[in-house]
Amino acid sequence: MGIAALVFDLDGTLVDSADDIAEAVNRTLDELSLPRVSDATVRSWIGEGVRRLVATALAHAGSERTLEEVMPTFMRHYRDCLLRSPRLYDGVAEALQLLRTRGLPMAICTNKPSALVPPLLDHLGIAGYFAHIVGGDTLPQRKPAPEPLLHAARLLGQVPAHCLMVGDSATDLEAANAAGMPIVLVRYGYPRGLDLESAGALAAIDDLRQIASFAG
Repeated sequence: MGIAALVFDLDGTLVDSADDIAEAVNRTLDELSLPRVSDATVRSWIGEGVRRLVATALAHAGSERTLEEVMPTFMRHYRDCLLRSPRLYDGVAEALQLLRTRGLPMAICTNKPSALVPPLLDHLGIAGYFAHIVGGDTLPQRKPAPEPLLHAARLLGQVPAHCLMVGDSATDLEAANAAGMPIVLVRYGYPRGLDLESAGALAAIDDLRQIASFAG
């Protein structure tokens, strides 16, 4: 396939952070005197950036508060909950180590605010694997627009066709397709209704260690 570099989504692909994101949402709702929602409900909202997440939560609660009013409150809780209980998915550390031994440069492309990514990677012990981070606020666009992936490819010094995107959702799939970047989807993340088997990805995998067969 000629894969020379990899670009990873973060939440739902490398890291299970849904419970912490849900707690941040619910602390925000508590502060607004709005009803809490289940972790499963918040999990179904993750993937399109924090503004979309908060907008969805407010709409779900029937609140007329504006994003401009609520975002500072949410971001305070998001930072407070960032390292509450995140965990790497099984096989992630081993997969990253194997890819590094093959000399493949790697980047993160996430819709999470960029300032929150390094502390999370450091906490989980995987910061050293990634040469570059493209966050949800690095560019004016975020996934599913192609620009973040195209930017990641430029940072890695590769054309998009020689990079492999690894993600878990329709947001990742649409971005990769628009960028002309091949993609492998993981089955264990936050697919939000995406039919992984018919999505047109190179493959859908159950364990990130399987990525080794597609790269290097």
